Amino acid sequence: MIDWLAPCPVGFPALDNALETPNGLLAAGGDLTPEWLLAAYRRGIFPWFNEDDPILWWSPDPRMVLFPDELRVRRSLAKRLRNSGMTATFDQAFEAVMTQCAAQREAQEGTWISSDIIQAYVALHQLGHGHSVEIWEGDTLVGGLYGILMGRVFFGESMFSIRPDSSKIALVRLVEWLSAHHDLALVDCQMHTAHLASMGARDISRDQFNALLERHIPPYFQEPSTLRR
Repeated sequence: MIDWLAPCPVGFPALDNALETPNGLLAAGGDLTPEWLLAAYRRGIFPWFNEDDPILWWSPDPRMVLFPDELRVRRSLAKRLRNSGMTATFDQAFEAVMTQCAAQREAQEGTWISSDIIQAYVALHQLGHGHSVEIWEGDTLVGGLYGILMGRVFFGESMFSIRPDSSKIALVRLVEWLSAHHDLALVDCQMHTAHLASMGARDISRDQFNALLERHIPPYFQEPSTLRR
């Protein structure tokens, strides 16, 4: 049994309440306002649900993360980074990246990136918390990713790839950019995938992950006093 959250006040149950099956399901309900989303990410929680479902909140254990100094760029990818002709921009087409992520997921397996999710994350982008990497081939958007930056932690949400390796190029450019400008400590990859493992991401425990959040997200991102402990 999981908790049902009212729209107000913002608050989450203890992470120990998360289910083992399905892994990490913590609560349902609440809202997708910036206050809810920032409070969630600050505690290592993220929303993930189908369009016709209630909002579902997750904190899986283990958690897949990528440490910048463990990023693995294989020879073939390094060659493509040098010679593909694809270029990267940052925060130039946030909503377009989200829309492409949704379209690609819908075509493959269905998507959780509904119009409500797009609206919620665009609001975070407008507040300076949501960020995107765009990969271009000429004037055509061929790859990218988006997520939330809090302190030295980037919470990755989704990526898409229309050209070979364009999402991998986006991840490399993200790590380079955030390392140079925000002293990046880690990228949260949420769930284990072979794609991300091939680039150096690995699983750590929920406790380890949340200890890293405490260390690398500054006090001004602390939860409001209304949150339940």
